[in-house]
Amino acid sequence: MIIIQAKDYDEMSRKAALFIASQVLLKPNCLLGLATGSTPVGTYQELIRFHEEDGLSFQQVRTVNLDEYYGLPASHEQSYRFFMQENLFDHIDILPENTHVPDGLSRDPQAYGKEYDEMIASMGGIDLQLLGIGSNGHIAFNEPGRYFTAQTRLVDLNKNTIEDNARFFESADEVPRQAISMGMRSILGARRILILASGANKAEAVRDMLEGPVDPMIPASILQLHPNVTLVADNASLSLIS
Repeated sequence: MIIIQAKDYDEMSRKAALFIASQVLLKPNCLLGLATGSTPVGTYQELIRFHEEDGLSFQQVRTVNLDEYYGLPASHEQSYRFFMQENLFDHIDILPENTHVPDGLSRDPQAYGKEYDEMIASMGGIDLQLLGIGSNGHIAFNEPGRYFTAQTRLVDLNKNTIEDNARFFESADEVPRQAISMGMRSILGARRILILASGANKAEAVRDMLEGPVDPMIPASILQLHPNVTLVADNASLSLIS
């Protein structure tokens, strides 16, 4: 794993955006795997700036998102479709039909998960997958558990993740208890992976991802098995690395 160190969140965001922009320039019709949450917001702001000031075009880019809360419509202000529109899609020249976020209202999540994986495969697989890391080591909503799960599916969110995400809602009680999440097969199938980490609260997870054994209790540790992973992390999140 390549580690790119940044002094703070803003520098991490700039470096990550440059990484993604280079992918778009090298392959204008690339398939980007995108993440949500607070960590990539600054990266998306930088990509918007590249589009507005430098003419970076996303007209041919296709995207697939990692996950969506189950039970929230796309119009809900805490849905990840809403997040992507607000933080990226509405501010660049990407075609709406080229953006894909899991359907949180799917009536048959198991069948839908299979269809989502098949859609990714039909588009040639992900060229660059953007990830964040949860404080418990989760990637997407692949929570710590007894085994790694391959397929996109309906997952139960654990207490730690619900508490982490409560800041986006009025209270923890309003956080959905389930989500549709991309599984490890599509994530690890990406040709390149870019994972971001910021803040001292991510330091233990980053340490365990990098230095611990591959363990489903630390889902991000499976990235040790991928041949092309780049971690862009600020000083605080790298503070426990020996």
